[in-house]
Amino acid sequence: MSVSFEHILPGTSYPLGATWDGNGVNFALFSAHATRVELCLFDRTGQHEVQRIVLPEYTDQIWHGYLPDAGPGLLYGYRVHGPYEPEAGHRFNANKLLIDPYAKMLHGSLRWSDAHYAYRIGSNRGDLSFDRRDNARMMPKCAVVDTAFTWGDDRLPRRPWADTVIYELHVRGFTMRHPSVPAHLRGSFAGLGNREVLQYLKSLGITAVELLPIHAFIDDHFLVKKNLHNYWGYSTLNFFAPVTRYMATSSLSEVKTMVKRIHDHGIEVILDVVYNHTTEGNQLGPSFSFKGIDNASYYRLNPSEPRYYIDETGTGNTLNLSHPRVLQMVMDSLRYWVTEMHVDGFRFDLATTLGREAYGYDPGSGFLDAVRQDPVLSQVKMIAEPWDVGLGGYQVGNFPPGWSEWNDRFRDVVRRFWRGDHGVLPELAARITGSADLFDRNGRRSWSSINYAASHDGFTLADVVSYEHKHNTVNGEDNQDGHNANFSSNHGVEGSTEEPVILDARNRQQRNVLATVLMSQGTPMLLGGDEFGRSQQGNNNAYCQDNELSWVDWEGIDERGWALQGFVRRLIALRRNHPALRRPYFLHGTESSKSGFKDVLWINPDGQEMAADQWQNHFARCVGLLLAGDAGQYFSAEGAELNDAVLLLIFNAHIEPIPFVLPVPSAGRGRWHCLADTAAPDRPEGAVSARAGESYPVQARSAAILKLAGTI
Repeated sequence: MSVSFEHILPGTSYPLGATWDGNGVNFALFSAHATRVELCLFDRTGQHEVQRIVLPEYTDQIWHGYLPDAGPGLLYGYRVHGPYEPEAGHRFNANKLLIDPYAKMLHGSLRWSDAHYAYRIGSNRGDLSFDRRDNARMMPKCAVVDTAFTWGDDRLPRRPWADTVIYELHVRGFTMRHPSVPAHLRGSFAGLGNREVLQYLKSLGITAVELLPIHAFIDDHFLVKKNLHNYWGYSTLNFFAPVTRYMATSSLSEVKTMVKRIHDHGIEVILDVVYNHTTEGNQLGPSFSFKGIDNASYYRLNPSEPRYYIDETGTGNTLNLSHPRVLQMVMDSLRYWVTEMHVDGFRFDLATTLGREAYGYDPGSGFLDAVRQDPVLSQVKMIAEPWDVGLGGYQVGNFPPGWSEWNDRFRDVVRRFWRGDHGVLPELAARITGSADLFDRNGRRSWSSINYAASHDGFTLADVVSYEHKHNTVNGEDNQDGHNANFSSNHGVEGSTEEPVILDARNRQQRNVLATVLMSQGTPMLLGGDEFGRSQQGNNNAYCQDNELSWVDWEGIDERGWALQGFVRRLIALRRNHPALRRPYFLHGTESSKSGFKDVLWINPDGQEMAADQWQNHFARCVGLLLAGDAGQYFSAEGAELNDAVLLLIFNAHIEPIPFVLPVPSAGRGRWHCLADTAAPDRPEGAVSARAGESYPVQARSAAILKLAGTI
């Protein structure tokens, strides 16, 4: 393809980005404070700049032009002219090649150099000096794309929230060591779309995969200096282009094919997205894109000293969603991934930041209001990580209707309860019944609570029961990084051991935690690999470990691991088969019309309803939760009535067995059948039963779920 063009036409200011229409390419770039924008074209290698063309038109703060006969595969970037006045918030430097914020694909990778900085590193003026070096050869290039793709009969699965089971995984780490994935596809989007990989997820009962960031990101300079990599991907370079390191091909269709194949297995795709900050850092950071295009518009700057950034994310900068064009970019990106890439939802990193205005977090902020009224985005799954590091940043329960939220209070209390901590029973009760105290307002439902006990950020579940302290030395930060409040226990030995008694205790505790997550009201989320005991050797912040420490070792799963996986599959099936475990509404104790039980009832070990003073017993660590599935009227998304059995969940964190008296229904008799018991994971469903009024032997540190015979 020739990259030499004789003339450029005015083009249009919409849409933003580089858009091929079959005859040529329209280029449009927002910059409110630039004085001139140059479109830079490159050869096929991306190493040689062959032409610069000034965008001829400026309309409504959009610079634009149209290249006839240009098409897909054309490599380009921008040089943006304007004032270099850091003290006034402007950092224009046309010596720096910049990435189009709307680029749909990138070509090549970043090579670190001091030339990426708009200021002269090492000068006695700090970030105020001006650097004249050209960085183009070390920069990725934007690529014009053809978005055509044959989706065939692909349809969004549109799983109801009440039926959703989320599985958080890393595209690269999940398949790098998978024996069924061809070597050249491992670690790629194509690898995740492998039939055996997806069959595994489907057989487990997963309904949605939540992928760690796949937007284009880079390896931060401080990591490169330590010969480490940005593994998690929370350092966004571009919000439209997929990260090329996960691509086995150079075609955008690889990502779309992966999504289609996941959908073919009835599984939704949720993207973990990072719109709160970018990889450009603070006033001492590089200029890759936004900072050089219009720093004063894209970022929140200190009003009294615009040289400095407002940092509510802990990364050096905060994206300015109060600006209409920045908000537009985020909304355009989200809609692009839904309409063009067919994803089913998003999990927003540090979502509190996205809801901030100049005065602080506001559930009626511009971004949150825009999502709520959007005809596309209001129909997909939206999940908030409801905190950031700014003032008033912890906002669990304070997102608007339509959102679900990661519930770290669920995570912490479940870990503490099974560890044997005193005085956590009231908190546990609130969390496993959907956290109504946090979410029951404005018509929100119990699925608003994303219930999890482990995620990418922190210990894996196996490490929660194997380590009392973090072991992050390999991260190169003297073990100072990562959480200290892990609420974990090693059961006698720190780390790996061959002691059968300790291994048995750890395995049972993993079953207990997983049973609590999957039997609770709300939306369960599992960390990929927790179902068979994946360990990171005590590293609770493996963000920079792109190696065997983080990759799933499929061939190394032992007998205990596969047994745990089988138990998890059984728990997910129980949740799927019993609507009482996933009520679409909060439970408030209405009377049952059949069994005589309330729809939710807390039972003490004597088989009676918990009294108020018993909740204040700090040494109490055993409780039963009775769910009368035949109480009230509940309906599926299709309108079918969801009558179900009367279920009893028993949680015993004591170090000794508890004879738990089984409650008696209004008929005065009945029989309870055990569906699953973490102390006897191999025992068939219904193999053990007892009459109402008799005691069921709940073993030390175990959980059981029973069903009242004669109910559905």
